Amino acid sequence: MSGKKSVVKNRAPAPIQITAEQILREASERKEATGRVGRRKIEDEEELDEYRMSKRKTFEDTIRRQREHMGNWIKYAQWEESMREFERARSIYERALDVDYKNHSLWLKYAEMEMKNKFVNHARNIWDRAVTLHPRVAQFWYKYAFMEEMIGNVDAARAIFERWMEWQPDDQAWYSYIKLETRAGERARARAIYERYLMCHVAERAYLKFAMWEEKSKELARARAIYERALVELRPDERSEKVYIAFAAFEERCKEMERARAIFTYALDSLPKDEAVGLYNAFIAFEKQHGDRKRIDDVVVAKRRVHYEGLVAANPLDYDSWFEYAQLEENEGDGGLVREVYERAIANVPPIAEKAYWRRYIFLWIKYAVYMELIADSKDEARQVYEACLRLVPHATFTFSKIWVLLAKFLLRQRDVAGCRKVLGEALGRCPTPKLYRSYIGLEWMMGEVDRVRTLYEKWLQFSPHNCAAWKAFADVEKTVGEVARARAIFGLAIGQAVLDKPEMIWKAFIDFETELGETDRARELYERLLERTKHVKVWVSFAQFEATTDADAARDVYQRAYNVLKEEDKTEERVALLEAWLEMEEGLGDTARTQAVRKKMPRRVQKQRMAYAEDGSELGLEEYTDYLFPDDEKAQSNLKLLQAAQAWSLKRAHAQT
Repeated sequence: MSGKKSVVKNRAPAPIQITAEQILREASERKEATGRVGRRKIEDEEELDEYRMSKRKTFEDTIRRQREHMGNWIKYAQWEESMREFERARSIYERALDVDYKNHSLWLKYAEMEMKNKFVNHARNIWDRAVTLHPRVAQFWYKYAFMEEMIGNVDAARAIFERWMEWQPDDQAWYSYIKLETRAGERARARAIYERYLMCHVAERAYLKFAMWEEKSKELARARAIYERALVELRPDERSEKVYIAFAAFEERCKEMERARAIFTYALDSLPKDEAVGLYNAFIAFEKQHGDRKRIDDVVVAKRRVHYEGLVAANPLDYDSWFEYAQLEENEGDGGLVREVYERAIANVPPIAEKAYWRRYIFLWIKYAVYMELIADSKDEARQVYEACLRLVPHATFTFSKIWVLLAKFLLRQRDVAGCRKVLGEALGRCPTPKLYRSYIGLEWMMGEVDRVRTLYEKWLQFSPHNCAAWKAFADVEKTVGEVARARAIFGLAIGQAVLDKPEMIWKAFIDFETELGETDRARELYERLLERTKHVKVWVSFAQFEATTDADAARDVYQRAYNVLKEEDKTEERVALLEAWLEMEEGLGDTARTQAVRKKMPRRVQKQRMAYAEDGSELGLEEYTDYLFPDDEKAQSNLKLLQAAQAWSLKRAHAQT
């Protein structure tokens, strides 16, 4: 352990508590009294000289320590000025300028001293030196010219501005010079200065300012000439919508509405559409006030064009915007513009060769072709559009049956049957699809070419023998033309296929076909063949309903067979559905005894619980389900009796305990 003794601090509160307020009060009482320095009263010239000497010594010491601090120099000079020692003040300012002649405040204070005390020549000399050393400081020029104007020396002020203009200052300097000449009544000089201003600053703001000045002077012809010069002398990249709007507003104020409308129209044709949004708004407001309905509509359409141009420029693959843009031009009826929009739209081919990205794009071609055929009445161009579209689509990857079919129907409308068949034949050879087969068959059927229809169905079934819709349609065609044997043979071939996409459809169609013909034995035989393939409850019910139309006992036999088969296969839900159909039939026949017999076969519904498991094997909890207990199911009945006995024993025990 260390040899140092531990010191225990006394943390108990002091017996006398002192507040912060008491401490401050005592400090204030003990503070030594300091007398205030009173104002010095100078009695004679000698005391005044002494005061001045001490004050100057103080200032000199200060500026000796801080030579670069201009505030001290200015205070020194202002004190000398207050003492009416102007020569000394000038000397101080000059010494300060030797230290830092770039300080703008120093020049301003120096010149203001001379001006305030009416030493005009001295002030003029200072301003002259200031603008010579600092020609880019506008404040010096303004104050120099203002001083000369205030003393009535307008020629000197004009000379100052002339010197300033040689440096090509900003716009406000020119405006100040012009205002000087305007106040002096020299409008010709002011106009000449504006001309020089235009040469110095070739920009639309200069022309607009000049034109507004002439308009305020009631020189409307001159103002119009300046606006026209702006449109001629400024390059296209130097002109914006602002100059056109100002020119049109000027003509509107002059009551020249046709001139204003012509300016708006010229501007809309000249400026890029994305840079003329404000121009369109101004034109719409003008037409609403002075135009008729047609002109207003034209302006609104022009504004919509600008909107759509902005959308398609931002995203050329926005096909919905192209649709709306083309529809707008179609409504206007300008065929050239419609063609231009469609050509620009179809040039934006989807970058990915996947059908999902082409679905919307392909309708641009379709609308283009329909427009050329129906509205533009140009059949040759419509055909060229279809053919160009077919050349563009990558048929090896995917195709669009709609394009082939539309081209074929277009050729058929032109009475070119051979061309129509050639197009559809090429389509089936390059990219066969069910829609192409259906469309080709529909065209041949419409023309009454039954043999060609048969040939196409054969080709179709060779291409896709599993297509039940094709088999059924082929059989319906043969049935329609009265070839029952052919139709039966087609159905027979169809149900004999190893693989079918919808076998239930073709079997039902075959059975309905035989039933409509009154071939009951054939239909019954088909049901039996179908039951060899599947024992589905719907097949049994359909078979029984078929038998019920002719013989109720035969239907009961079918129901009984079905019940036995489903019972052996332990298909509970199917047995319930079968019994419900059977009971419905018996109730419809009105046989009470047989109805009761079927009703006795109906099971009881029992709510049970079982454990549900997730895919990973974890338990999700108990879930309830419905189970059926059939009267003729001995095992189920015995389980039911055991369950009832257990429930009765539990109730009896609970009653005994209470």
